[in-house]
Amino acid sequence: MFNEFQQVIIATVAIAAVIVVLYFVLKRRSTPKPHSHQSQNHDIPEVAIQEPEIEPLLEIPLYGTVKGDFGVTTPIFEDKLEDSTTRRKSDKTIQKRSVPEHGKITKQNFSEFAGERILVAEDNVINQKVLLGLLAGSGIEIVLANDGQEALDILENDTNFLMILMDAHMPRVDGFEATRTIRANPKYDHILVVALSGDTASDDIQKMKNAGMSEQLEKPLRMESLYNIIYAYTGKETNTDEIGEAVMTKNLDIDKGLQTCGGDADFYREILSEFRTDYGNSSDTLGEFLRSNNIQAADAYLLDIIGVAENIGAHPLGKIASNMKLALTDTQEQSYFSFFDQYKAQLDSLMQEIREYL
Repeated sequence: MFNEFQQVIIATVAIAAVIVVLYFVLKRRSTPKPHSHQSQNHDIPEVAIQEPEIEPLLEIPLYGTVKGDFGVTTPIFEDKLEDSTTRRKSDKTIQKRSVPEHGKITKQNFSEFAGERILVAEDNVINQKVLLGLLAGSGIEIVLANDGQEALDILENDTNFLMILMDAHMPRVDGFEATRTIRANPKYDHILVVALSGDTASDDIQKMKNAGMSEQLEKPLRMESLYNIIYAYTGKETNTDEIGEAVMTKNLDIDKGLQTCGGDADFYREILSEFRTDYGNSSDTLGEFLRSNNIQAADAYLLDIIGVAENIGAHPLGKIASNMKLALTDTQEQSYFSFFDQYKAQLDSLMQEIREYL
């Protein structure tokens, strides 16, 4: 009896022991094992988490400043976008001086700049002749280009120029495009670019500056203005003289024309003769442009006439041409035809005075 009771107790203890052992074994297996960064457990392979692929953005150069800078721009990226202003070294290599007050300028005054070389990009033959005649005998060497492309071709082989007188409006390559190309090339940094244009509106002037034209000479070209520009960018002194008294007819300011030609009466007559040949029938040309509604061609032709007319002192004709040019924007009423009639009558009267003067 006692042995049977003892066997029951032993069996019960054994069962309890087995249950306890199983409990701890199961508990140990179900509890997550702490993970260490330095663990070398190779039994469980690590699963690499793959980040989603992101398509690369279009590469666009960005430019900025470090936040907190005041007045100092620090590039964040190594690449720089250089416009015509930052690329150009002209401000450092070309020195400009102030022009003192002086009397009237004559052709003889330009001899003070003997030895200088100027590239003239101008497609108008009369404007070319005015410049050549004005500086003839001065010792200044003039190299002519008939458009912007010719100017660029010349510069490829010859960079020894003080300045370029650049007409803004020319065929093939105009003055704006040619100037941007010049200003983008460091080997031309020493050459001043001066705009030649009859456009005087503030936005036109700003467009010239944006292209890299440092100065502007207004058409019709005034001898004093040209002298001042050359003086400002050379180191040579001046000694000015007075020129003759004013002479003016109804349609022709002879004094103004003589000033443009440096007081040279023979040269002035030559320019008047050239004007009569090239623009004596300009009313016919304008009429064809207007009747065919070729407004763009009429606008360009009138801009030419305005400059040339003022060069020879034909102020009334230049005024009518200016009014007609402004009226070209009125495509509905076509009011420019009324100015065309005035232009034709004024041109006929001017041609008669030129014939008498010659």
